Amino acid sequence: NLQILKKDIGPTMQNEIILDMKKRTRLGESFIQLFLFLCGAISIFTTIGIVYELGKESILFFQNSQLDLLEFLTSTTWQPAIGKFGILPLVNATLMTTVFAMIIALPLGLSSAIYLSEYSTPKARKFLKPTLGILDGIPTVVYGYFELTFMTPLLRMILGNDNVEIYNMLSAGLVMGIMILPMVSSISEDALSAVP
Repeated sequence: NLQILKKDIGPTMQNEIILDMKKRTRLGESFIQLFLFLCGAISIFTTIGIVYELGKESILFFQNSQLDLLEFLTSTTWQPAIGKFGILPLVNATLMTTVFAMIIALPLGLSSAIYLSEYSTPKARKFLKPTLGILDGIPTVVYGYFELTFMTPLLRMILGNDNVEIYNMLSAGLVMGIMILPMVSSISEDALSAVP
């Protein structure tokens, strides 16, 4: 269209038309850009502040004369009240809880993703996909409350009170598996839908 205009008008008017076609800045857009920049800057500075505080406190912790770094990394006793800071029980509990969560989330998430991408009708997909999204929006505190008030008593009833403590890795892993199930399913379903 610009080439046609150049032929139809004289050379003196071409500069005026080209100037008029430039993007005009609007006050509202400038305000929105400034607001979004400030939001991004605040999030970056907040992250830097968190890293700074954690780093500062970690340095103070490791400068403690009673703490030995080798003992911290290899000891199996975690009792801060008496000065025993062995990290291995915490690492072990984290890994075991993660394994339990993956045992639940991977098969169920992949199965639901395969069903949604390959077998479901459009009507079923239209209902199930938002339902998974709703599960994804439940706060982790609610999952923790569900774990303490429902899952732990259920496991204690099934496996026995002597075998299952109030705070245990099995119920935490099962509930964590349910918590990450929507994410596994959604990512897997998107990946399956992208492949012919």
